[in-house]
Amino acid sequence: MELVPIQREIEKVSQVPLSNEVHSSILQQVKVLENPLQFQQKPFIEANTEEVQLRELTQNCIIPVFSKDNEKTIAHQEFIEVAQECVNSIFPSQIINEPEIRVSHQVKGRAPSAIHKPAKELLPHEKTQYYERMAFIIRIPSIVETVNGNMLSLICGGVRAYNHENLYTKKSIEKFKFFIGFQNMVCCNLCISTDGFQSEMRVGNHSELKGKMLELMQGYAMEKHLSAMHQLPEYSLSETQFAQLIGKAKLYHYLPKEEKGKLPNLMLTDGHMATIAKDYYRDNSFSRDDNGNINLWNVFNLFTSANKASYIDTFLDRNTNVFDFANGLKETISGGSNHSWFLS
Repeated sequence: MELVPIQREIEKVSQVPLSNEVHSSILQQVKVLENPLQFQQKPFIEANTEEVQLRELTQNCIIPVFSKDNEKTIAHQEFIEVAQECVNSIFPSQIINEPEIRVSHQVKGRAPSAIHKPAKELLPHEKTQYYERMAFIIRIPSIVETVNGNMLSLICGGVRAYNHENLYTKKSIEKFKFFIGFQNMVCCNLCISTDGFQSEMRVGNHSELKGKMLELMQGYAMEKHLSAMHQLPEYSLSETQFAQLIGKAKLYHYLPKEEKGKLPNLMLTDGHMATIAKDYYRDNSFSRDDNGNINLWNVFNLFTSANKASYIDTFLDRNTNVFDFANGLKETISGGSNHSWFLS
């Protein structure tokens, strides 16, 4: 795989107009703050990631190319900058934060002039790097809602993982993950619904990428998402039910294929479940009450908190799956759902 020095090559893409009705309907469903509250910042994903600034990606990273024709990919920073354009288009009068960017799987290289140097003697200008995986969020802190006493802030974000591309062929359609949803500012966990997430946004250029981002953001069923989150605190699990849930979740991954296929999908692993069990007792914000009961909003946040240990390329898919799973538990408690296996 050949690599090329990074250059800022954002294409001028057509502006997709946003109707006033779409923008107004969004703002009617949430609170709009003139002076957004400040919260202690925690990483929205942890695992093996590190924080970088957009400037770092732009100035100090190279990008992969499609090796058969030497055509460049859409770089991480280009993805982020197109997202910023979309957010500014959708919310032109709102406060919009700088993107928070997390990267992993650094790929190192060196300039040809340093081919014979030992690694410890390499000078900064002789080293090259890029990151195989990148996730980012853009927070809109002036648009908020409160669920169970927790302040939620509207956010957009995405994931790019070069390991999902075939870079050893000619330039082809590229894949991105993109979402719009909320972030719980108590813990910085993401709250993402299926309506606000596209797990494989397939595009060939910047214009297509921008168009599909705007389409997703304008089609986001915010009212439905907020309504579902507001309902979660109204349902609770007893200590016995929670223990049953953790145990069945551990058994789930070892079920025979035919039995497993009849059950709702649960993407969290045994490692995640161990973290959830520990936090049921120890988490400062979402642990059990004095009687051992725990409401589904807290269960949902224990799940999304444990998901922070996922790798970047599975993070958003698991987060969305957790939201669907929590709502399935709610339906089971209400009287009927195929999630009942996890509580029986």
